[in-house]
Amino acid sequence: MRSNYSVGFIRGIIVNFRHQLAIFVARVVFIIVLLPLGMISSQLVEGGGSNSTSNIGIFPTDSKPYGLTYGEWSAKWWQWAYSIPEENNPISDTTGKECARGQNGPIWFLAGSFGGTVERTCTIPAGKSIFIPIANVPCSPVEFPDVKTETDMSKCAKHFQDQITYLEVIVDGIKLTNLENYRVQSPLFNFILPENNVFGTPAGTYPAVGDGNYVILQPLSAGKHEISWKGIALQLAEGATNTFANEAIWHLTVSP
Repeated sequence: MRSNYSVGFIRGIIVNFRHQLAIFVARVVFIIVLLPLGMISSQLVEGGGSNSTSNIGIFPTDSKPYGLTYGEWSAKWWQWAYSIPEENNPISDTTGKECARGQNGPIWFLAGSFGGTVERTCTIPAGKSIFIPIANVPCSPVEFPDVKTETDMSKCAKHFQDQITYLEVIVDGIKLTNLENYRVQSPLFNFILPENNVFGTPAGTYPAVGDGNYVILQPLSAGKHEISWKGIALQLAEGATNTFANEAIWHLTVSP
């Protein structure tokens, strides 16, 4: 007759084996399934990789999307935004009907607002990267007649951009992080103001330097997407004049 000891010993071996097998299976599942998902989630929510500005689907700020730096693309954004008359300007647009105005090249420019919240709908072609101006400012003799040299413009733009206190970008429900690291200053550039421009000043060509926080999205999949962002300069001191909030909500359809 088999003793209770031997039966218990064998059961113990079986239980221990099952326990170890369960641990082994759990580890395999973690390594194969959960760990990659966790890494993806970490990169989406917290950024990942060696570059602290890394977010999935976003060009790093030290890269050259389509051959240009972030700063050079920011200059192109200003040239695009200022070249369009006020009545058709995408920044003044409240619905998105002007979103295709002046668009060309591999990157599609989105516009914020001159202050306040705007909500727009737009259809863009497949394969286009998307430029998001979270919060940005240019300095040129148009706005600041005493700013004349490139150094003056650079200091001026930096001064105003330093006042930004809050940045937010949400892409399809995923909130990007480390947005303070997506700040760049443009090189000196020239922009053309048409008749009936957004400044209400004489048409002409003017120099400027811009400073801002931007992200450039890699092309989105075909279908519906939602992108929103906020940039806020909040000064609580009495008499402060540079309190500013810019919020844009975009309902995008990427055509097949």
